[in-house]
Amino acid sequence: MTGFVSFVGSGPGDPELLTLKAVDRLQKAEAVLFDDLSAGAILEHANKNADLVGVGKRAGRPSPKQHHVSQLLVDYAKEGAHVVRLKSGDSGIFGRLEEEITALQEAGIDFEIIPGVTSASAAAAAARIPLTRRLVARRVQFVTGHDVAGALPGDLHLQSLTDPGATTVLFMPKRTFPELAEKLFAAGLRRDCPALLAENVSHPNQTLKRTTMENLASQLADDISSAPGIILFGELAESP
Repeated sequence: MTGFVSFVGSGPGDPELLTLKAVDRLQKAEAVLFDDLSAGAILEHANKNADLVGVGKRAGRPSPKQHHVSQLLVDYAKEGAHVVRLKSGDSGIFGRLEEEITALQEAGIDFEIIPGVTSASAAAAAARIPLTRRLVARRVQFVTGHDVAGALPGDLHLQSLTDPGATTVLFMPKRTFPELAEKLFAAGLRRDCPALLAENVSHPNQTLKRTTMENLASQLADDISSAPGIILFGELAESP
């Protein structure tokens, strides 16, 4: 009997940000394949008899290959298990969700997607700011800070990223941010454009740093912590 896979967005790390549906699927799961940022207290909601398998990827650390993660999903489901693929944030945002869906479809395995709170929303909430504002920030854009090789993507639309009417959120941004910032300044972005660096979002050791694009680029050129972080920039990143 073929099993079933639930792709569950775990949010940025605070278990209180899990949805009721996410908790329900964790409690029913027979196997949970989880990202690094979905570990800890979130896994306390999992079925006590479930197999817990860490498959997270972190920059600069040994990590499972994507094809191996996809194959694990298929293997568990073929054994008839209800599998939860627990992804940090929302699984549809820079989470390689589609590659895992494709593997399931090719194997004839059914699935569902349960959305989660994004780190962008959690960071904005922690900073007590909205992501949009009437007449000021009419648009929100989510952008990845690195490609599959860890470098700054070469096909970013720089003019969109300099739009003064947008709030821009950079995921996995810190290593490539100084390079990106220089490209944005050359494309017309103000050097004093407000920026917010949020690290360990929703965790007890969360930090929020409000600064400018120029100052943040200088800081990250000199020192990059290992803490997971995102960067928001635009007028709304300024102190409320």
